[in-house]
Amino acid sequence: MTALALDIGATKFAAAVVDSNGELGEPQRIQVPETGVWDACRKLLTNVAGETRVTAVGIGSAGPVDVTAGTCGPLNIPEWVHGFPIVESVRKVFPEAEIRFAIDGACLVLAEQRLGAARGVPDVLAMTVSSGIGGGILSGGRVVLGRTGNGGHVGHIVVPGNAEPCACGGFGCVEAVASGKSSVRWARRQGWPGGTGVELAAAARAGEPVAVAALERAGTAIGTAVASAAALLDIDLVVIGGGFAQSGELLWEPLRSAAAAHARLSFVRGLRVVPSELTDQATLQGAALLALGD
Repeated sequence: MTALALDIGATKFAAAVVDSNGELGEPQRIQVPETGVWDACRKLLTNVAGETRVTAVGIGSAGPVDVTAGTCGPLNIPEWVHGFPIVESVRKVFPEAEIRFAIDGACLVLAEQRLGAARGVPDVLAMTVSSGIGGGILSGGRVVLGRTGNGGHVGHIVVPGNAEPCACGGFGCVEAVASGKSSVRWARRQGWPGGTGVELAAAARAGEPVAVAALERAGTAIGTAVASAAALLDIDLVVIGGGFAQSGELLWEPLRSAAAAHARLSFVRGLRVVPSELTDQATLQGAALLALGD
């Protein structure tokens, strides 16, 4: 009997076996292909499962999602953007399994509260800042899912003073301004020749002016969005993970400064913004907890 966890990201899929204590086996990861996305995902799942009988699968997916319909529509996966039937598709591969499905932010905040930087905290926002920006909310010790399962989708908070077009169809969303992919796009428009968020962070640490400005711009936007979310939710802790969030103090210093500058009401004045303790496995770990019914 085996449980599996699946993390559907904007650019990568990850899957792992889950033991009865919620511990992950060694994850396997693949890049999301331009075509044949489900075939690649199905192959990943069957490779991870091997010959064992799968009894439960926990799925955390980049949004938007519709948990009632069992569909996901990550904005950066064109084949799935209009809603892919992920629950039905996984059930066909593992017909005996219980399938549990949530937006990646819900998995993220669950993992941080049980195992990470928000241990035991009943009211918290957890964010992932990577090629996209997502999040999950815990209020009174319960994950806030919302009407369709998209509660906590903080990547589409609008940041004042920015008019960047977003993949959602709007303008000025923090994801469009401050994600790794968006920051690289902005830096390239300013003449920076690199191509990835990792390269951008390295260039900033080396003192390259455009890269430094890109991280400052991203950090300021994220911090502003964090302060808005904290006031809305009445929370005093935000945990931020994801690949681009690991860019270092050139991102985190303006992030914390902007959050402090905007979090001025008495109930958010002590707002803490801290890095994830689970790094890039937080969503997968949350999907593992989901698989076990936690």
